Amino acid sequence: MGRLEEDGAKLFYEFSLDEMVPADHLLRKIGRFLDFDDIRAHLKPFYSHTGRPSVDPELMCRMLIVGYCYGIRSERRLCEEVHLNLAYRWFCKLGIEDKVPNHSTFSKARHGRFRESDLFRKLFEQVVLSCMSEGLVKGEGFAVDASLIRADASEDRAVEQGEPINWSDPKIASRPVTEYLDAIDQAETENGTPRKKISLTDPTARWTAAVGGKARFTWSTNYLLDVETSVIMDVEATPAHRTAEVDAAKLMIDRTEDRFGLKPKRLMGDGAYGAGEILAWIVDKKKIAPHVALLEPPGAPTTNFTVKDFVYDQDRDLYTCPNGKELRHQLRNYKVPRSGITKDKKRMYRSSSSDCAVCPLKDKCCPNARNKRVGRSIYEHARDEVRRLRETDEYEQSRRDRKKVEMSFAHLKCQHGLRRLRLRGPTGANDEFLLAATTQNLRKLARYAPKPSTTLQNAA
Repeated sequence: MGRLEEDGAKLFYEFSLDEMVPADHLLRKIGRFLDFDDIRAHLKPFYSHTGRPSVDPELMCRMLIVGYCYGIRSERRLCEEVHLNLAYRWFCKLGIEDKVPNHSTFSKARHGRFRESDLFRKLFEQVVLSCMSEGLVKGEGFAVDASLIRADASEDRAVEQGEPINWSDPKIASRPVTEYLDAIDQAETENGTPRKKISLTDPTARWTAAVGGKARFTWSTNYLLDVETSVIMDVEATPAHRTAEVDAAKLMIDRTEDRFGLKPKRLMGDGAYGAGEILAWIVDKKKIAPHVALLEPPGAPTTNFTVKDFVYDQDRDLYTCPNGKELRHQLRNYKVPRSGITKDKKRMYRSSSSDCAVCPLKDKCCPNARNKRVGRSIYEHARDEVRRLRETDEYEQSRRDRKKVEMSFAHLKCQHGLRRLRLRGPTGANDEFLLAATTQNLRKLARYAPKPSTTLQNAA
């Protein structure tokens, strides 16, 4: 049985930090894809040329990547882990004797230069470009979805809708409150639906719940995913509201095309993106095949005829009733042209009163009216395109590919530990979601990117 000898402290040590990090360590794999030269050039206008040198922004970014990569949610704890863990020190380019920055440095930089320069967006897009250069992005099919993340807001610090709130009270005045007041018209009522509760610490967070879950204050993280290797092409933080999520999908598709020159041939999504207006935007404006779940209200069961019993002829722009009679949009020509579009964005088609008067099916069709009226949404052509695509093999493949974005959300919450935000307000949620998506893409690079040859490794 051996015994550890208690020798005195050595005066000199021969130690290489690089040799202590295994060759297959995750941080070593992702470290080769990070280049901060562009980041420094991007940040240079936001730093003063006089005064004491600041903490290196590259060091802070590398430390944050470590934290989000390993689910270290507290910046105070992150500083302790970097201080003790040799692999973390190596990745952050700190020597054994180098000091780790104080945790308060992150808050000061985030609220100042980092947000003013949109640093985390720049870092995220740089990693996406690395994924593209490594061949991990195909650009043929994108999937879009949103997931609820619990906000850093207590249920005890909330008021019911309609209760008076003194936002100038120093006890509740904060940066998230200021951001909320700056956009209060959009935050108080979204899509005409009053909010049930308002948080006093993070007012923009929505009181909502997932299906079968408990209601909480939450945010939505929206992903636009390339289904080839599940690379996240864009991410956007929004309140947990369907209208905001649909708007975020439009923003991400436009931004991906503008920043990276990529537009997919097919777009996959669930029923949240199956409404007529967003489908028309996808089909008419973006020229993308909408491989999404169609949002169709079931309607109440009835023994009478419904719009589904009427056949639409696109070439002639008319409906045919079950008795073979025609329903037209305009039964006569007007001197002043009329759009014929109602407030709910429908075009009405009417049958002839003389046809309905002698029709044997009138009691089941329009028993209390002189003629039959059928409304057709101005976006119905886009819905018809989805119905056509549902019969194809490509649509079935898209249904399977769409699950990849759900898997990315599962990894976000399980592997990266992002079940609840630590930062508040729109800017806080945006920072956290961008950093988390950046680390997820770095993991994809570490897994799928071709390994450098031995010659290149030795040269490096």
